[in-house]
Amino acid sequence: MDESLRGKLLIAAPSLFDFFRRAVVLIVEHTDQGAFGVVLNRRAGADVTELVPDLEPLVERGAPLWVGGPVAPDAVVVLGEFEEAERSVGAVTGNIGVVDPDGDSEVIRARVFIGHAGWGPGQLDEELENDAWIVADLEPEDVFAVGDLWAEAVARRGGDFRLLATMPDDPTLN
Repeated sequence: MDESLRGKLLIAAPSLFDFFRRAVVLIVEHTDQGAFGVVLNRRAGADVTELVPDLEPLVERGAPLWVGGPVAPDAVVVLGEFEEAERSVGAVTGNIGVVDPDGDSEVIRARVFIGHAGWGPGQLDEELENDAWIVADLEPEDVFAVGDLWAEAVARRGGDFRLLATMPDDPTLN
């Protein structure tokens, strides 16, 4: 592992055609033991109150549930924006962190994910060497984005990436 990508975005390269096609992943933890992240732009077909009603106080009424990744699809991860970063036990970057629903009280807003993305030791580094991901800085609003986060995150990279960002979801329809 060269350096930790904790707090960075992984933007799926156009060559990825599996679960991660057009995914934007926030890396929550990255060590020599592996990496853990949450896909920010996959809406689930349910809302928070349907599947995890205990978390309703953390989100707006009718807030959608999000698919954080293919690993542990029954597990719940809550990301939030905190008034003060040091208030979060699971701080990721800036004021964004993993919310402890039983202990964190100063959460400004939160988003609930089911499942997560995970990589074993060296696996993410290998994928990066194979250009499967574009690494970018997180904008705090990315965690709560509702539009086409993949296109927005790619375009922010500038240059040739701006053209790449206009690529349709299914290039065969172009």
